[in-house]
Amino acid sequence: MNMRLKLVKISNHVGGYMSSKLVSLAGVSALALYSSMAVGSKYNLPEPQSIIARETYDMHIWLMWICLVIFIGVFGVMFYSILKHRKSLGYKAANFHHSTSVEIVWTVIPCIILVAMAWPATKTIIKMKDTSEPAITIKATGYQWMWGYDYLSGEGEGISFFSKLSTPKAQMENREPKGENYLLEVDNRLVVPVGQKVRIILTANDVIHAWWVPALGVKQDAVPGFIRDSWFTADNPGVYRGNCAELCGKDHGYMPIVVEVLEADAYAQWVSDQQGELVAAEEQAVADADKEFGMDELMAKGEQVYASVCAACHQPNGQGIPGAFAALDGSELVNGPVGEHIDIVVKGKAGTAMTPFGHLSDVDLAAVVTYERNAWSNETGDIVQPSDISQFRN
Repeated sequence: MNMRLKLVKISNHVGGYMSSKLVSLAGVSALALYSSMAVGSKYNLPEPQSIIARETYDMHIWLMWICLVIFIGVFGVMFYSILKHRKSLGYKAANFHHSTSVEIVWTVIPCIILVAMAWPATKTIIKMKDTSEPAITIKATGYQWMWGYDYLSGEGEGISFFSKLSTPKAQMENREPKGENYLLEVDNRLVVPVGQKVRIILTANDVIHAWWVPALGVKQDAVPGFIRDSWFTADNPGVYRGNCAELCGKDHGYMPIVVEVLEADAYAQWVSDQQGELVAAEEQAVADADKEFGMDELMAKGEQVYASVCAACHQPNGQGIPGAFAALDGSELVNGPVGEHIDIVVKGKAGTAMTPFGHLSDVDLAAVVTYERNAWSNETGDIVQPSDISQFRN
């Protein structure tokens, strides 16, 4: 009998100790959650820089608090019941089937909570889809693995460029210290003015990609053969970074998005500079179309193009990846008729991972085909000129 009383006392002591610890743990958890939800915390979303981003952020925090209250309420009642109504305290299990009142309550209350959550979310989603009356329209095209941007309307209409990862290979291979924006820097940033509505039209050239910049509240899939759109109005000048958010292949993690927001005067100057470079590039392209390049020029240029857009799949040594990407070193196609080689580079091959690269310039295409036919163990001696490419674009 004395042993039983001792056990009951020990059980009560443990129960009280556990109760206090659970209360302390709940307090610490709530404090940790509150700290993690602070703006700028590495565990939270980045500081919102557009109206949609702010509404999304506020809704996220609001729903987290609702979930926290529900969590504490449910688990608080559960653990209280377990600790205070256990058998060692003399409680006996109740014998009942159901309570209609309780069932009504636990059906009605969740419905009210869901409506309270769905109402502001629906309003924000409707606002997200309103891409009408933009000041600027930009087409973003996803490629494996980069983005192409075309300014379709607004002050910068006609500007077009590609945006690729610019993180040095040495950093990726741990031969150099990683930079501040490791895997999040590009050679050409998307530049927009502050305070103006920017509509982003999205599509893809090969597989499904997704254009995601969390600070601006934009995330939309880019689907081949379809046009999707989204929008944002940046509140403050700055540089805002994102990624492709759809698993799109081997180098999915290497196609970042960088949006640079400028004041009106700085943006106007950028547009002027870009248009000047565009005119110069067009003049150079016309001159290059009829130019006869030498083997050394084409090989040097081709090596750069190959490293930028081909090496990710076919590997720097041309050996490819067995079962995934074909080897070019010693390939029958590369060492066969030059026309077939150009055709597959320009148009790709349906049903395979070989996507079309017709978006490259005639000079780039001529150079990379020449390089592939004369690199590694390939020694065809063929020289492909820019003028040879145009007939394969139809």
